[in-house]
Amino acid sequence: MTATHRRHPLPNFLRPVRPLTRVMPALAALIAWEAIARTHNLLYLPPPTTVIARAYRLWFAGPASRAFLTEEALADLLPSLTRLALGWTLAATLGLTAGLALGRLPILAALTDPILHVARAIPPPALLPLFLATLPIGTPTQLATIVCGVIWPILINTADGVRQVHHAYLDTADVFRLGRWRRLLSVLVPAAAPRIPAGLRLSVSLALIMMVVSELTASTDGLGYRLQQAAATLDVPAMWAVILLLGATGITANGGFLLLQRRLLRSRQGTPPPGHALAWT
Repeated sequence: MTATHRRHPLPNFLRPVRPLTRVMPALAALIAWEAIARTHNLLYLPPPTTVIARAYRLWFAGPASRAFLTEEALADLLPSLTRLALGWTLAATLGLTAGLALGRLPILAALTDPILHVARAIPPPALLPLFLATLPIGTPTQLATIVCGVIWPILINTADGVRQVHHAYLDTADVFRLGRWRRLLSVLVPAAAPRIPAGLRLSVSLALIMMVVSELTASTDGLGYRLQQAAATLDVPAMWAVILLLGATGITANGGFLLLQRRLLRSRQGTPPPGHALAWT
């Protein structure tokens, strides 16, 4: 195993409690937060117990027939998660398609490279006023904002991964006379791993950020709208409840893609070296 894949070993006395070592820093931070908030009575830093209680009353104190979700949860969580999923799916589809095309067609990449550099340099929130002026306020504006902020890591990682595919793989595919789609699915995409999952994983965090940005300005529901309303009414516990829920959502999504990326890396360890027959076709 190479040095880049070697994990830092734990001391022997910590190995039996290894699962706890992953949550202990977070628990310590929460305890410190609780102690500081209780001791200093800070207006904009309520204790985490107060924040958790506010989150429970706000979103999870509904009837059992509705999976304990309140009306506020249906107005906050479901719209935001729907926009997050739709925006990320659209960006992933467009980014993967464009990345594969740019990676396989050098002429297309050379022609579009200046345009892509300019588009990448524009901060996605700066496009929000343009979307508000040209698109219907609501879901179209929010999806456009998410896609414009999310597509770049997917496109760039996909294009770079495809460009780095060893020519021996492509030569072997020619020998086996693989069709265009078979070549794409059996050679290019597997050989471009793990660059593609890395771009997808990074894009999830960006999608969460752009979702909040779009909902702060162009929405009448969702977590971003709830955050704005809580700030306007000085409902500080609700503000922190939204912030912590967004953080938990990001951690969950990132963990899922990290698991996917590790599985793909393990599967790539058994990939035959360049020049060998395409055993995975």
